[in-house]
Amino acid sequence: MKNTYKIIVVFLLALVGCNDDILDTNPESAIAKDNFFNSESDLQLYINGLHSLPGYGMFLSDQGTDDMATTGAVEIKNITVGSPSAENISSGWSWSRLRSINFFLENFSKADIEEEAKMHFEGLAKYYRAAFYFDKVKRYSDVPWYSKTLDPEDESLYKPRDSRAMVMDSIIGDIQFASQHIREDVAYGNINKWSAIMLQARIALYEGTYRKYHSELNLQGTANVYLEMAQNAAKELMDSGNFEIHNTGNPHEDYAVLFSSEDLSGNSEAILVNVYDVDKKKTSGEYTVFGNYEQSPAKALMDSYLMSDGTRFNDQAGYDTFTFVEEFQNRDPRLSQTFVYPGWISAGSTNPYILELNKNFTGYHQLKGYNNSVESAGVDVAVYRYAEALLTYAEAKAELGDIEQNDLDISVNLLRQRAGLPNLDLNTANASIDPSLESNFPNVSGINKGAILEIRRERRVEFAAEAFRFDDLMRWHAGKVLEEIPQGLYFPGLGKYDMTGDGVLDIHIISSNEDIPSPKETNSLGVDLIYYKAGFFGDSNASLFLTNGTSGNMVTSQDRPSFVEPKYYYRPIPAHQVALNPKLVQIMGW
Repeated sequence: MKNTYKIIVVFLLALVGCNDDILDTNPESAIAKDNFFNSESDLQLYINGLHSLPGYGMFLSDQGTDDMATTGAVEIKNITVGSPSAENISSGWSWSRLRSINFFLENFSKADIEEEAKMHFEGLAKYYRAAFYFDKVKRYSDVPWYSKTLDPEDESLYKPRDSRAMVMDSIIGDIQFASQHIREDVAYGNINKWSAIMLQARIALYEGTYRKYHSELNLQGTANVYLEMAQNAAKELMDSGNFEIHNTGNPHEDYAVLFSSEDLSGNSEAILVNVYDVDKKKTSGEYTVFGNYEQSPAKALMDSYLMSDGTRFNDQAGYDTFTFVEEFQNRDPRLSQTFVYPGWISAGSTNPYILELNKNFTGYHQLKGYNNSVESAGVDVAVYRYAEALLTYAEAKAELGDIEQNDLDISVNLLRQRAGLPNLDLNTANASIDPSLESNFPNVSGINKGAILEIRRERRVEFAAEAFRFDDLMRWHAGKVLEEIPQGLYFPGLGKYDMTGDGVLDIHIISSNEDIPSPKETNSLGVDLIYYKAGFFGDSNASLFLTNGTSGNMVTSQDRPSFVEPKYYYRPIPAHQVALNPKLVQIMGW
């Protein structure tokens, strides 16, 4: 019977998701509902089919932002350096998952189970619907809201967009129901009450700040409603006593443990985990985040990390001309737990790793999301971390204008203490504002301007390479930040360099018009130096592009991005969908 149920639910989910052009599937008439939705095991089996969590792919999701240069054809890059239109931006308008969710919501109540169990499963389905529509709103703003599966003849299939305000109200209704009714005690890796509350906080913070900073929506007057919701949801997590920052007193390892553990079930910071399961052959590590693949960390991100004494890196004289070894000295320990540092040793080797440099990349290598192991062991992925609740609380309080020092002490400063950094002082933050942050976010104002900017720094550092940066820039109305071409390592000129910090020369940079000698020159250990030919971007003889040809920062592109406001904060509905339903009118200049 168990195998029969599996066949039924797989068929059902495939059936209700078979046509994305229009919502024309009629699953009720295609399956025998009397044979399903009768027991709690039926409902659990169906919900398992909806279960979908981000995994290692999230460590690749910041490509194209000011944090990560990319050689890949990511959408935001294609938009800012290309000629975007509704004809060539054709992804994202998929509705099959919604049909699967709504089909469940229309049929689950017939199960002969306790009311509490029914509410739990209804909450799970509404959690998934809230998450589905949240992604749609982030992409399109106004979208049609469908709360039921539709017949092919239903005129609602061809309805216009519903307003962002109406859709967000519906999303909040769903996630609040989920937060109140999903069980707290569930199997490891499954959505529970606290997962729903965390998603509610994330949604509310996004929408509150989006409405505050995006005047084109004319929704500024309702921003605080969402910010208060974000603050309250985050505080509920904080007051629950179920979570705390993973801090054993070792600032040089505690952060990295969150991204390198085979089992996070005992980690007090993990709210929701995508569980590594060797039996299901889940990926054991994302090797494409490391080295010269598609993405590489930008110097702007590296520069945002504070010094170990809490002072700003960019307050040091000549900081922008520090070499790789120099810029890792006396920094926030999270820097060397997120990116390859001088002296890092790759699994299976006994020698320090020498960065592989290549044109179109920054030279920096990412560690977060990389499984540095010679074994096939995998790691759990923390989908929601308690750190997000703390930073959500702090940001919402600051944006509302009522943050106090105690609020920082129970949120941001817990993260700084884990890293061994001094606490963030509210008065100091507001009195001494970082010019680089002020330049990136000129629309931030008020008595808590400095606090808001420092919380944004903390968020950037804490969640580096965890798929937060793009959404954050969009909600803060900071798309213009993306107009800067990401740069990489700095080299003051041609010559030999120690890249591992051990005093031994590792590489030799020569001009692109020079020949690499044969045999190659060796270092003090008798090892051949690694040669690179430096030149301007596009030099066919060069293997290393530098801003000044023979000196400067590594260059990743020569295409200057352009971010058109407010248009590029949104995506067009694909042209073929508008042809199917002319009531779907484009917005924001698309």
